[in-house]
Amino acid sequence: MLEQSSESAGAPYGLVEIDGRVLAARDLAGGRGFRAAFGDRGRPPAPTVGVGDAVSVIIWQSSTTGLLSAAPGPSSTGQSQGQGFPAQISLPEQVVAADGGITVPFAGRVRAAGRTTLQIQQSIERALANRLVEPQVLVTVPRILSATASVTGDGIAGSRVPLSARGERLLNVIAAAGGAKTPAYETLILVTRDGVTASMTIDSILAEPDENIHVWPDDVITVMRSPKTFSAFGATTNNNQLPFNASNLNLAEAIARAGGLLDARADPKGVFLFRFEDPQVAAAVDAPVKVKDPKAPVPVLYHLDLQQAGGYFLAQKFPMRDGDMIYVAGAAANSLQKFFTVVSLISSPVLSGAILAR
Repeated sequence: MLEQSSESAGAPYGLVEIDGRVLAARDLAGGRGFRAAFGDRGRPPAPTVGVGDAVSVIIWQSSTTGLLSAAPGPSSTGQSQGQGFPAQISLPEQVVAADGGITVPFAGRVRAAGRTTLQIQQSIERALANRLVEPQVLVTVPRILSATASVTGDGIAGSRVPLSARGERLLNVIAAAGGAKTPAYETLILVTRDGVTASMTIDSILAEPDENIHVWPDDVITVMRSPKTFSAFGATTNNNQLPFNASNLNLAEAIARAGGLLDARADPKGVFLFRFEDPQVAAAVDAPVKVKDPKAPVPVLYHLDLQQAGGYFLAQKFPMRDGDMIYVAGAAANSLQKFFTVVSLISSPVLSGAILAR
C-alpha cells in the first residue's frame, strides 16, 4: 500500500496503490442494474382489456334462422339453411368507456375492463343464450392503449408499444419503437417504473442477458446517447477530455489515447487516477478515508508506478470508468503538489466532515 505523502496527509481522499488486491475489487463496482432496481418480477400477467382499448365482437349462431338471420345489415352476413353455414354478425369496433363496459345488442351492457377477451366472450355468450341458438362469440382487441409501454429519446419519434401476453423484453420493445441509432457502448437506456429509475448501456445489457428485463405496462423507456469520457492532463501529449470510443477501456489504453507519456517531462513513477468510488469498493481496497454517510461515494486517488515492469500489466487490467481523471506527474515535485491541491478542492465539498482512518 502506498504511504500517505506529506502532500496528501490529511487530505479528504484516499491514496491507494494499484495492485492485485485493487484489481480483485474492481468487480464490486458497477451501477444499479435493472434487476437490482426493480427486482425479478419476471413476465407480467396476461394483459386484460382496459378503458380506452378498442374492442371488436363477432357473434355466430348455429342456425341460419332466428335473430341474426332475420335482418342482415351491411356489416352482417346471413346464409340460408340450405347452405349449411351458421349466421354471423360483426359489430362495429367500439372503445371501452369510462365505466369499463361495451354495448352488445340483446346482451346489453357488458363489463370489459379488467377482464381477458375469453372472459368477455363467455359473458356475452351467457347473455345471448336465451336469444340465439348456441351462440358463439369472438372478441379481439385491435387497438391496445391500457397495456403499453412508452418509448422516447434520441432518434426515436416516440411511441406507445403494446405489450402482448407473451411478455416483451426491454430490447424487443426498443426495437419495435424504431431501435437505437447510436453505438451500443454509448447508448444509455433509462427505465422508469413506479417512481424508480435505473439505467444501463445497451452493451452492458448484451453482456448480462438477465438485465434484458420484461417490460410491464406503463413503463417509461428513454433512449439517449451518453458517450463515456475521461480527462487526461499533466505530462501527456494530449491534455483534454477524451472519449472511450469503445465498450471497455483500460488504463494503459487511456494513456495511449492521451498520446502517451512525454519522454522529457513525465515521471513514470507518478501516474495517478482520480474517481469517486463505490463505498464497498473503497472498503475493499482499504482507501484511508471515511465519510459520515456510509452510502456516499468515496473519493479515491489511485497511484501506479510504470517504472516497475509489473506496472504495465496492472495498467492493462485496470478498467476505466466514465468521468475518470488521469494525471501524469512531471519530473519536478512542485507539479505533483499542484495536482494534490486540485484533487483536494474536488473532494472537499463532497466530503464535508470526512475523517481520516487511523
